[in-house]
Amino acid sequence: MISKNKAKFIISLQKKKIRDEEKLFVIEGDKLVKEFLAAGSPVKTLIAKPEFLSALPEDLKRFADEVETVSYEELKHLSTLITPHNALAVVPIPDCKMDTGEIFKGLSVALEFVQDPGNLGTIIRAAAWFGIRNIICSPDCVDVYNPKVIQASMGAILHVSVYYSDLKGLVIQANEKNIPVFGTLLEGKSIYDHNLDNKGIILLGNESKGISGELIPFITEKIMIPKFNDARQGIDSLNVGMAASVVLSEFRRKAACLPD
Repeated sequence: MISKNKAKFIISLQKKKIRDEEKLFVIEGDKLVKEFLAAGSPVKTLIAKPEFLSALPEDLKRFADEVETVSYEELKHLSTLITPHNALAVVPIPDCKMDTGEIFKGLSVALEFVQDPGNLGTIIRAAAWFGIRNIICSPDCVDVYNPKVIQASMGAILHVSVYYSDLKGLVIQANEKNIPVFGTLLEGKSIYDHNLDNKGIILLGNESKGISGELIPFITEKIMIPKFNDARQGIDSLNVGMAASVVLSEFRRKAACLPD
C-alpha cells in the first residue's frame, strides 16, 4: 500500500510547475516502464501491481531506487489513464544542455508553438524511428513531460533529446554557418522534387498558424507536401505530427541516395 503523501506527490507531477520544481515526471504502462528499466534509465519509484512485480526480472528491478506494491484501485487513483495498466514509475528529468555544434552536424527538428501533446509525442516517435536525435522546441510548445506526450511518444523519448530554446537565435546561427533551414510552407517546393540534404534544421510550425512571420525570413529551403487529391472539402491539410513523419521519411530516403 502506498502512503497518502506519496500518492498525493505522484498526482501532483501531472502539473508542469511541480515537474519543473522536482525535476521528475511519470511514465505509465507495462511496456514503457520495462523499456526504461531495460535501458538502464534511473527510476526513482516503481509502482506496480503484485503480478507485474513478480514477473519482472530481478536485474531490472535494481534500476529502481524504491518499489511500491499497489492494488488496481490505488493505481487507478494515481493514473492519468481511464483504464490504467499494471505499472507506472516516477523518473528523473534528464539534465542535458543543448549543444548547437552537435545539432548542426546532422539533421534536427525545430518546432514552433506546437500545442497538442499527441502531435509532439508523434513527432518524437517519428524522429526516433528515422534516427533524428535532437528536437528543439520554442518555449511556448507543449511540455515534453506532459503525460499525454509521454504516452504518444511511447519509448521513443529514450532515444531523442528535446530542448526548449529561442528558435530565432538558432536559425540565425544556422544561417551564419551556412546550415540549411528547411521550412514547411504551403508555397514551398514539393518535397519529392527537392534536393534534400543530410544535415540541417527542419522547421515545423503551429497546428493552425504554421510557421510565424518572425522565422520565415531565415528559412533557406521552402518545402511542402503536395496533395494528391482534388477534393475541396473534408481535407485541406495534414496535422503537424503526420507531416513530420512524411518529411522525415523523405529526408532519409533521399539521404540514402546521396554519394558517400
